[in-house]
Amino acid sequence: MGNSGGMAVARATVEELREFAAEAGCAGLDADADLGGGWAAVYCADQPGGLAPALARRTGAPVFTVDYLDSDVGFVDAATFSGGRWKALLNRDTAEDYEIPVDRFPVEPALAGALAWAADAGLTADREGIRAALTGSEAFAEDLADRLLGALGLAPTAESA
Repeated sequence: MGNSGGMAVARATVEELREFAAEAGCAGLDADADLGGGWAAVYCADQPGGLAPALARRTGAPVFTVDYLDSDVGFVDAATFSGGRWKALLNRDTAEDYEIPVDRFPVEPALAGALAWAADAGLTADREGIRAALTGSEAFAEDLADRLLGALGLAPTAESA
C-alpha cells in the first residue's frame, strides 16, 4: 500500500514547521527532514486543504505542499506570503487511470507559477527540470515530487533521498 499522506516544505526550522503544520490541522505528523539552507519538510498522514497558503501566512515565506493519493498521484499546492499560488498534478498518466481530470491542472500555468514561486523564495530554478517533473511518469509520485523540489532549487527530501 502506498503513501496517502502529505508533505509540506517551507523556509523554517523543523521544529517551527512541525508546530505550524499541527496548528494548521495536519494530523499524524510522522516524519520530518532538514533540507538545508533554512528549509524543512514535514510529513503527515492527513493534510487539510488550503495548507500551503495557511503555512505561507504563518511562516512569512513560500511553502510547497504535496498531497499523495496512494503514492500514485501527487497534488501540488504552493503559495507565497504575498499571495501567489500555483497548483500542479504529478504522475499525469496514472492520474488518468484514476479518472482525475488532468485538464484541470494545465502544465504551462503551473510552470509559470513554479518559476515565480522559486524566484520569490530566492532559489535558482531549472525550467526544463520543472517541466520534466510536471509531465513525467514514475512508479511513485514521491519521486516526481523530489525531482520537482530539486528543479525548484531545493534539496531532495530525506524520506526518499
